[in-house]
Order: sequence, then C-alpha cells, then structure tokens
Amino acid sequence: MDILWALLTLPYAPVRGLTAMVKVVAREAECQQYDPVTIRRELEELDRAEAAGDITPEERDRGQQRVLDRLTPQGAKSGRSASRANGGDRPPPPARRRPARRRGEQQPGARGRT
Repeated sequence: MDILWALLTLPYAPVRGLTAMVKVVAREAECQQYDPVTIRRELEELDRAEAAGDITPEERDRGQQRVLDRLTPQGAKSGRSASRANGGDRPPPPARRRPARRRGEQQPGARGRT
C-alpha cells in the first residue's frame, strides 16, 4: 500500500519539498529576528550612526522603537496588558465552575420539592 501511495503522490513531491524548505527558512528568519545578539547589534548600529552624525537622535529613537516593537506581543501595544489591568503582575484567576450535579441530587436551597 505504501508503494501505491508513493506512486500516486509522486507528482506532489516538489510541492512538499518546497513547503518544507519554506518552513525551514521561516523558522531560521524568526530565530534571527528574536536573537539577542542580532538585536544588540542593531541597537549598537543605531547608536554608532547617531554618533557619526548619519542620523538624527529622533531617527535613532524611532529605529530603537521599531527594534523593541518586534520583541513585544501585538496585543501589548494597546496600553495596559490584561494582567496589569487586574492590578498586578499575576494572570487573572480562572473562572470558577460549579460541580456537575448527579442524577437525583437536589439543587441547593430546594426543600423537599417533588
């Protein structure tokens, strides 16, 4: 059966190879984007360019903000995060669920109803 399946899907082999290659390239690009060494190098290049007079301090600040924006999640740009909105650094407590009632069990507060 495996041989038959391999023969039937043989025309799609280039597509599978291409998608595997795209996944590897995307994973490597993401690793480089969040690599601390790369981030430090970009920030140092901005400082060096500003010291040399190639860019203005405002351009350096915008460049630094762009680099730092890459590190923060997209939802955090709206201001306070969900954990801070609850008044602390801890996440919100989980919602409480009532235990499931068993068959024949009465509701709390129900007295002898039949």
